[in-house]
Amino acid sequence: MDVKAYMSGLGQQAREAAALLNKANSGTKNAALLAMAEAIDDARATLLQANAKDLDAGRERGLDAAMLDRLELNDERIDGMIEGLRQVAALPDPVGGISDMNFMPSGIQVGKMRVPLGVIGIIYESRPNVTAEAASLCLKSGNATILRGGSEAIHSNQAIAACIRRGLTAAGLPEAAVQVVETTDRAAVGELITMPEYVDVIVPRGGKGLIERISRESRVTVIKHLDGICHVYIDLEADPQKALDIAINAKTHRYGTCNTMETLLVHETIAGEILPALAEAYGAKGVELRGCEATRAILGGIKEATEEDWSTEYLAPVLSIRLVADMDAAIAHINRYGSHHTDAIVTENYSLSRRFLAEVDSSSVMVNASTRFADGFEYGLGAEIGISTDKIHARGPVGLEGLTSQKYVVLGDGHIRQ
Repeated sequence: MDVKAYMSGLGQQAREAAALLNKANSGTKNAALLAMAEAIDDARATLLQANAKDLDAGRERGLDAAMLDRLELNDERIDGMIEGLRQVAALPDPVGGISDMNFMPSGIQVGKMRVPLGVIGIIYESRPNVTAEAASLCLKSGNATILRGGSEAIHSNQAIAACIRRGLTAAGLPEAAVQVVETTDRAAVGELITMPEYVDVIVPRGGKGLIERISRESRVTVIKHLDGICHVYIDLEADPQKALDIAINAKTHRYGTCNTMETLLVHETIAGEILPALAEAYGAKGVELRGCEATRAILGGIKEATEEDWSTEYLAPVLSIRLVADMDAAIAHINRYGSHHTDAIVTENYSLSRRFLAEVDSSSVMVNASTRFADGFEYGLGAEIGISTDKIHARGPVGLEGLTSQKYVVLGDGHIRQ
């Protein structure tokens, strides 16, 4: 295959489809999303068979447990894709909305209109459900998209892509509105990120190495996050049961996700009371603990946490624990070692919780809740295109509004500037 010519063709088709999508009304887009959901529901057996091929190939290639977990499809995850599509269909369409319309002294009216970004290229690894999530959000926000999944999920992604095409056709929209790259040649990524004439935004979803490469080499604007080094801080005034429940869930609900806690910070005054119970719960789930000197003095028998550990996204059943003197020390640790993704405090002190919300520099900051809630679906976005830790345009889970921009609109009645 001539990869350059192939990707250029996808880009041309996507640009043409984007122009048609810009004219599509909400009813048409919603009909396509609901038809996609129905097609996925009807194709369960086909999707599971395709996914089984990917899982078998992944095991033969020696993929680790976290990668295989992200790769796996089951009935629950298929249900999640279907529900995500239906939820996005039910959300308000941001495109065309006009806000902040005001009269100026000259008599003209000035406001802002939400518009699609255009063509969005999405590069992701493992998780085949991203194919449906990305398609739904891009379509509802009026954007055409080119999806390039990982080679390890090629069969799953193509099976889902067939369902997406059926939904688009049923609603009378161009199939090129959502295109899934069919080649596993890595050169396709290099082409996708260097086609600014066809692609307006790149969203990479995957490991740090992939995202660093995309950020370094792309000639197209990138919406990204590099790591998910998330923290939970258990404050002196934390409710013990809430602290146990949140700290256990934030780490063990799923290990291979970017909103999983990687470092637990505990106020030194209550550490002796809460750490043994936490260590017992983590031990029952097979979590390896690494601690600072003070943590090891309480628990004993655990590994020493090194400077590298504080900056590591494990994506595995490994947790670093550090004792801190107060919330100021916790915030200082988070802002130094964190990745500006998601951080939480467990406390009953209202004033401290407000300070934590204001002073922790992350895209999601939580009080008395597990970091695992940092997710577009849980935030009511229907799904998410990814998490952004950037500070311009979109931050946190990127949903429909994050996939649009605004342009100024001016209404006059023959007005001329004096």
